[in-house]
Amino acid sequence: MTLTFLTRRPDSGLGNIRRSPGDPSRNIDWVLMSVQWLLVVVGCFVVYSASRTRIEGDPYAFVNRQVVFAIVGSVVMTVVMSMDYEALKDRAVTLYGVTVSLLLLLLLLGLARGEDRISFDLGPINIQPAELAKFATMLLLAAYLAEERTDEVSYPRFLGGLVLAGFPTVLIIVQPDLGSASVLIALVMGTLLVAGARPKYIAAVSILAILTVVAAFVTRLVNSYQVNRLKVFLDQETTDPSLQDAVYQARNAMRAVGTGGIWGKGWLQGPLTNGRDVPVMWADFPFAAVAEQFGLVGGVVLLALFVVALVRIWRIAGLSKDLLGTYICAGVFTMVLWQVFQNVGMTLGITPVTGLPMPFISYGGSSLVVYCAMFGLVQSVHMRRMR
Repeated sequence: MTLTFLTRRPDSGLGNIRRSPGDPSRNIDWVLMSVQWLLVVVGCFVVYSASRTRIEGDPYAFVNRQVVFAIVGSVVMTVVMSMDYEALKDRAVTLYGVTVSLLLLLLLLGLARGEDRISFDLGPINIQPAELAKFATMLLLAAYLAEERTDEVSYPRFLGGLVLAGFPTVLIIVQPDLGSASVLIALVMGTLLVAGARPKYIAAVSILAILTVVAAFVTRLVNSYQVNRLKVFLDQETTDPSLQDAVYQARNAMRAVGTGGIWGKGWLQGPLTNGRDVPVMWADFPFAAVAEQFGLVGGVVLLALFVVALVRIWRIAGLSKDLLGTYICAGVFTMVLWQVFQNVGMTLGITPVTGLPMPFISYGGSSLVVYCAMFGLVQSVHMRRMR
């Protein structure tokens, strides 16, 4: 009689116990994953509370779409996580080329119809190439900088990185979408800083970005709506009749935050959130909806979730086995940090209103799916750090 139990490998009941500790499936960052999906859930509640009174007879119109976007995003994230990020590096040029082509096509369609366009309208959904550009530019820039394998970015490599990021940035400014363009600029600065760029290089990027935006306003590449938003930011007490719509939106967003107090007015009890005083609140001003309904405590908890996510991304950057993984994490870290700061800032009146969404919280399929893909890429770095 053979005593098979003496030679059988131990099994604790876990499906992957027999796999190597370095197996990617055993190295998912569950803290980051949990925080991410908690943010998605919070986002769905925010979208519902801020949009349920806007469409007669269908209070679930926007939140139903957001749930569908979340499901699509989870599938995309799973696919990206299952792929080695080094293999994705080889597809970065193709993805970048497709994204730039879409931006050019969108620009040509806008010129042909004599209107500003920031998305392709495909019936029930809109696709924003500017969101895709965040992922494609981040991946290609990280791959490009990682090729040098040094602790300091050389000047030729620095210029090359500017060209890679500059082309889609200019196309996005022309749309005009200054908010998304600012994210790409922040991406470049953050990644170059981690890559070891000299301070004077970072200063050059800042000056170039400022000059580009100024040139866009001077040459009237941006529309009057964008100009009015800047005027309101510079003079928030203006009585100019032509600026009252922009002033009304910004002031009511700040009122929603201020009247929420410490604990807020309660779920679905905020008059500004439930009314029509803040147009497109579910997309542009979700932080105001959180602050009015759940007060300072709710706002702090929401920001704390983002802080945890950022800390985990920074940790993964340090654990990465190579420079490519570190630069990918640096790019995602910078974009999340900037978008959260900008979205909260425009709600509080300390930054211009740009319509830049809050990651995972604001309504929008393109933004949600792309950020799921970027977090999937960060997870891929973490899962393969021991290989």
